[in-house]
Amino acid sequence: MPPVNRIADYAEDMTAWRRHLHQHPELMFDCHETAAFVVSRLREFGITEIHEGIATSGVVAIIEGQGEGPTIGLRADMDALPMEEQTGAAYASTVAGKMHACGHDGHTTMLLGAARYLAETRNFAGRVALIFQPAEEGGGGAGVMVEEGVMERYDIASVYALHNTPGAEFGTIYTTPGAIMAAADTFTIHIKGEGGHGAYPNECKDPVAACLGVCNALQTIVSRNCKGLDDLVVSVTQIHTGTTDNVIPDTAYINGTVRTFDAAVQQMVIDRMQAICAGHAAAYDVEVTLDFEKGYPPTINHADEAGFAARVAAEVVGEAAVTADAPPEMGAEDFAYMLQSRPGAYLFLGQGAGPGLHHPGYDFNDEVAPIGASFFARLVETAQPVARGNG
Repeated sequence: MPPVNRIADYAEDMTAWRRHLHQHPELMFDCHETAAFVVSRLREFGITEIHEGIATSGVVAIIEGQGEGPTIGLRADMDALPMEEQTGAAYASTVAGKMHACGHDGHTTMLLGAARYLAETRNFAGRVALIFQPAEEGGGGAGVMVEEGVMERYDIASVYALHNTPGAEFGTIYTTPGAIMAAADTFTIHIKGEGGHGAYPNECKDPVAACLGVCNALQTIVSRNCKGLDDLVVSVTQIHTGTTDNVIPDTAYINGTVRTFDAAVQQMVIDRMQAICAGHAAAYDVEVTLDFEKGYPPTINHADEAGFAARVAAEVVGEAAVTADAPPEMGAEDFAYMLQSRPGAYLFLGQGAGPGLHHPGYDFNDEVAPIGASFFARLVETAQPVARGNG
């Protein structure tokens, strides 16, 4: 079954919605204008139960189906990134230093398209909870919405989300049971020594030498402390020290990210980092302090829901375009918090060639929006079919 014909009829409207959102990006929890646009469209669709101000600017809207049944949650993120856009598009961001570089404008549009169709047809039992979430890009908005009780308040039984993927073949959908995205943690290491003249290092406690040693040792965590079959990334992404060529500085700073899928592997990394810092402090006679900050947990799909979502996807894009056992990604996603609270699944939707996510030249492919909206709609209709009489 191809994308829903009625949703295909919305293509021009969906493109207009998406490009409006693209021109007006907002960051983190400050998605008030985006939320107002969403609410205005939902009211146009005849949806009357709309709850605003969740997690500051989030929205949950309820569509009633036909007869009794559970409530299925569909989530879209709304926030943009603090980047300067370089697409050159006629509808480029009008806000300096902000752009939709991850396609959340497209995610919001796809959920709006599904909402319009579901509100028109009501060809499902129970209810649909449309979740429009702020602050995916670092703020953990999904976790805040869960903490504020959206799952209990709206009696959500299961929850699903869809993310675009540039570079993946247009119209393909992929997911997997179990871990699909990694935990994202941040580490910061401060090294304090005693600086002085570069010509007299013997009179100093050199933090630069210690910094180099720590960075090299951190790379052995993956190569020498992790089992070969365990997925792990440890990346040093910042080193800051010194101001000129003939001065040994007092301090050095190291920053980076750790990506894991397993709590035991995560704890191993923390333990090894602490040992490395302590060892280098002793070896170089400096102070070394580790700050390890746990971020988003791994995104873990529930097996039954992931399999079900893949079967629905095959009805929309064809079996050949669906991968139900894709390898996990090392990126992170705060939808993890919703999947910790309720069964569900996270999927990716290929949008064809183009710059990658978080790139200043990235742009969401509007032609893929009806496919994503159709997937959401079919998911609801298949999960919660209307009971038919025998007469």
